[in-house]
Amino acid sequence: MATPVSYDEVIPGTRRLFDEHGQNLPGDERLLKHGDIVLVPQPTESPNDPLNWKPWRKIWHSFLVLFVVGMTAATSNVAGSGADGVNEEYGISYDVFNTGAGVLFIGIGYWCLLSSPAVHLYGRRILYLIGMIWGVIGNTWYGSIRNTGDTVWSQLFVGASESVGEAAVQLSLLDIWFEHQNGSTLGLYTLATAIGTYVGPLVGNQISASTLGWRWIGYWGAIISAGTFVVLFFGLEETEFQRDRFITNIDDRRRLSGDLMPEKTLQHASDGKSADTEQPTMVNDESVRGSNEIGGTKNGRRFHEDRHSSEIDRNRHSVSFSRKKTYWQRIQVITKAHNLRDFGAKQFVNRLWHTMRVFSFPAVWFAGLQWGLQNVCLTFYLTVEEDYWYGPPWNYTNTEVGNMNIPCLIGSIIGALYGGYGSDKFLIWMTKRNKGIMEAEYRLYLMFLCFLIFPTGMLIFGIGSGEGWSWPVPYLGLGFIGFGYGCAGDLSITYLADSYPDMILEGMVGVATINNTLAMIFTFVASYWLNSSLRNCFIELSVISFLVMGSSLPMILYGKRARRWTRNRYVKFLELRDGLSK
Repeated sequence: MATPVSYDEVIPGTRRLFDEHGQNLPGDERLLKHGDIVLVPQPTESPNDPLNWKPWRKIWHSFLVLFVVGMTAATSNVAGSGADGVNEEYGISYDVFNTGAGVLFIGIGYWCLLSSPAVHLYGRRILYLIGMIWGVIGNTWYGSIRNTGDTVWSQLFVGASESVGEAAVQLSLLDIWFEHQNGSTLGLYTLATAIGTYVGPLVGNQISASTLGWRWIGYWGAIISAGTFVVLFFGLEETEFQRDRFITNIDDRRRLSGDLMPEKTLQHASDGKSADTEQPTMVNDESVRGSNEIGGTKNGRRFHEDRHSSEIDRNRHSVSFSRKKTYWQRIQVITKAHNLRDFGAKQFVNRLWHTMRVFSFPAVWFAGLQWGLQNVCLTFYLTVEEDYWYGPPWNYTNTEVGNMNIPCLIGSIIGALYGGYGSDKFLIWMTKRNKGIMEAEYRLYLMFLCFLIFPTGMLIFGIGSGEGWSWPVPYLGLGFIGFGYGCAGDLSITYLADSYPDMILEGMVGVATINNTLAMIFTFVASYWLNSSLRNCFIELSVISFLVMGSSLPMILYGKRARRWTRNRYVKFLELRDGLSK
């Protein structure tokens, strides 16, 4: 499938990981490794580098951000659990909840887009804290519903709360884990999303059926959001780190020749800058062979070959002797970019406008369509559960409808393991078979199983619901749907991260905007489509699923060509982004 590789070409998403016999490359003994895999990016010597964190610290950080993903996914999918109670008390129709779901998707996708520059200018933490505030507002408003407007517009804030889980979380995770762990890392992200998506309605229906009543669906969401705010404020460390300003390991000092770093360029950490600022000190040593590889360098994710300037070289080829940040410095609300001017308003607008360029990359559209399909179908099968299964021939209670999320959850766990950890192992195996050269498209080979299982699940559940089939056949369909939810999104966003590793935040912002826009459009028409014919609606959705997931085949065949075609655009994107604040 892969096109022949020139050993001199540099393509994003194509890298040499091993020699032609699947063994470590010459010179790899100088580099830090995990088993026989060279770590990419290589950790620096800075005491503030998140890649140097101890395992327990990485696990704690991952748990916190993944909890945010699961919790906000739960609160975003729980509104329908109170639909019966709201309808009985105020006569608000079920169609209003679908409208609210459309507004929810607007909040998720477009707050994610509008707030994205903050990550580069003010650090990662600020978006998590603001997201929890939106969650408190939106969930409290939902618990206080009095009319149609409350039902719809409370979801705008709930959606804005979940937006942090659409891009910032992935960046936070990839800040602390290595590139060969992308599949597993983003698999856990997808798993957390799936757990929240399916456990939320399950718990929501239990609350609605209890003596607490439907209002406490919102109140509990607000309480948990407020508690999470406190935990994040004191427990979530900032992971923003300017990796290019520091060399990666002790042997790389030899790259710094006297011609590149004359002694007169020596600088000292005590040049008057604040103690909490990374202050690289230049060193002078003998040169050594670089570790360039196809598609970039082993010591970082960026295309250094194309972005050299004397200033960048001096900063990158340096050793940090900066002081280790104190606890209070690591949890400060705002971590200013080193080149932030004033409050950064102009830089914010420039970065926001620049982010729009991601929509010119085919991989962004591919991942956006895959995630969009999952959100579109989610709206339909959750609506069917909540609007149809209460009546004959099933006559389910709130608890029984909530339990219908269990097969989806089981399927999604299997799918996340398959698309996450499984894709990492498959990628390494394929790379060794390809004479040590990794291609980003290798992960997409695993989409074949999703292509078969997910649309089949939509057919089984949709036709079964339309024809009144009883347990367990429709539940089997839900399990198949859950499997597709767990692996299709994971494989597509990991493919995007492998293809354009320095564009993760902006790429995921593009994905979030595309997938939530699609979900919004289909949510607004869901009721009309289902009312025309439930059975035919799901048949048509399964055909759409075949087509969207089937787009993996042209990406496998032509994805590398697309990456080669966008190479210069990618390099230009990075140059413009990193130069916007200069």
